[in-house]
Amino acid sequence: MRVLVTGGCGYIGSALLPQLLAADAVEAVTVLDNLSASTPQNLKGLCLGESDRLDFQRGDVREYGDVENAMREADTVIHLAAITGADSTHDRREETFAVNYEGTENVVRAAGKLDVDNVVFASSCNLYGRASSTDIDETTEPDPLNPYAEAKYDAESRVREAAAEYGFDATALRMSTNYGDTPGVRFNLVVNHFVFRALTDRPLTVYGDGTNWRPFIHVEDAARAYKHAALNPDAWPQGVYNVGANDQNYRVKEIAEIVQDELNHGLEITYLRDEHPGPSYHVNFDRLAETGFDPSYSLRTGVRELADQFANDHRIAASQPTST
Repeated sequence: MRVLVTGGCGYIGSALLPQLLAADAVEAVTVLDNLSASTPQNLKGLCLGESDRLDFQRGDVREYGDVENAMREADTVIHLAAITGADSTHDRREETFAVNYEGTENVVRAAGKLDVDNVVFASSCNLYGRASSTDIDETTEPDPLNPYAEAKYDAESRVREAAAEYGFDATALRMSTNYGDTPGVRFNLVVNHFVFRALTDRPLTVYGDGTNWRPFIHVEDAARAYKHAALNPDAWPQGVYNVGANDQNYRVKEIAEIVQDELNHGLEITYLRDEHPGPSYHVNFDRLAETGFDPSYSLRTGVRELADQFANDHRIAASQPTST
């Protein structure tokens, strides 16, 4: 199997690529990335031993020609490329739709033209908005509250339409909020951000009262899910899956308390008024169990591991408060 990963230099991609290259079923992997939010340095370790199986192509999913050129020999596509950071997209609506929706249109159009077998699309539980239910499953009507979620929801529909039109397998993975270290780590995700601040002895700031719900998944588990769906499409027959674990739904204030408990009992937690509270969603993952995939990390284990990985990292050392 030959796999194309769009956005493969990013946060999840830099965890996914080693897993794909370690799989016996994978002959070669192509990465398409425009490097606007990443760096080829995230591939550095892979290029040493996998240069004959790993091909990097710099290109943009908004450019159909870039997508088709990268996809020419692919059997399966994992489409990760996207503008992320849901809150920031309120000020980037046009750009967000250009990348997250129109880029997806280019991916499925090329997949249809080139007879690709399977497309795995990176979606998000963020599109559920502020749901009152604490048992949100895939039949719950989404209520996207930001351009990121809107574009992802529209793109899901386009992927389903294209799969029916062209005859390829396709599924959308509505991913929980990621955390954990990778070469392309993001520090604007709540668990990573709180652990970072705890290690630099800074207060943890919770916006609003912290009662909003989120499901969480370690980035290595997220990468395993994408790999599983790409290599075992028959096990993922539904058009959409929530990806996470039922016991990994937490209120944001609980995340701060877990980081405080695990890393620094004297750490200050502060609350700031938020006039525009973000999404809140407590998600059910029963459908995921039907695929045979099961996340392995718990949040507490992930927080401790993340702290150990960050402890001597140059990214942390460079951010230590200095005295004058």
